[in-house]
Amino acid sequence: MNNGNGVYCPICRSAFAEFEEHGNPPRANARCSNCRSLERHRLIFLHIIQTDSLFKKTNDPIKLLHFAPERVFYNIFDKVPGITYTACDLFPERYHYYKGNTPIEKVDITNIPFEENSFDLILCNHVLEHIPDDRKAMSELYRVMAKNGDGIFQVPLDYTREETYEDWTITSPEEREKAFGQHDHVRWYGKDYPLRLQNAGFTVFEEDYASKFSTEEFFRYGLMPTELIYHCKKTLP
Repeated sequence: MNNGNGVYCPICRSAFAEFEEHGNPPRANARCSNCRSLERHRLIFLHIIQTDSLFKKTNDPIKLLHFAPERVFYNIFDKVPGITYTACDLFPERYHYYKGNTPIEKVDITNIPFEENSFDLILCNHVLEHIPDDRKAMSELYRVMAKNGDGIFQVPLDYTREETYEDWTITSPEEREKAFGQHDHVRWYGKDYPLRLQNAGFTVFEEDYASKFSTEEFFRYGLMPTELIYHCKKTLP
């Protein structure tokens, strides 16, 4: 049993002695035993609920677009009053076990079927590393984001690389796992990731949000102290 009060999941509000190991190689204190959230989910969630500019813009409903909706977030956003929630994926059949009121719509991120300036907030986390034409995807995300809207676009990022690594001769799942860390990834993003987003039009805030927490809070919330938040805005006059 994992009884105790050493860690706390802010998403499902559960407490344990510690979080479960997860990953390859295994990371200690990583996965919530209840909602299955990982470090990145908890960091994003804390950022969202503690950042007024995201969910407290006006009294009007927030229009939220969510790509590849993580179950831990879907279960919350599906029920929150004041959010007009659109959840989508290229393969919506993968989400057959989601039991909310919001359907998972079939959407190609490189050809988003919504009007420009439609969404106040867009979440697109650990998606772009799967997309061959990520620049087209970023351009589409910019197009459908509302004026002065916000986005959180997280990717696996290798901070030892100055430039993003791509090699289109690498095509097999085995080769891609060796080169990019996972069989269905097509690149390793480097420190030029914010520039790629800026080239799509976004104002990019590379936020060291984890630095706001103490060493004790890192453990208690099960966070990765090196992960940055990529908070994008569509700032127009």
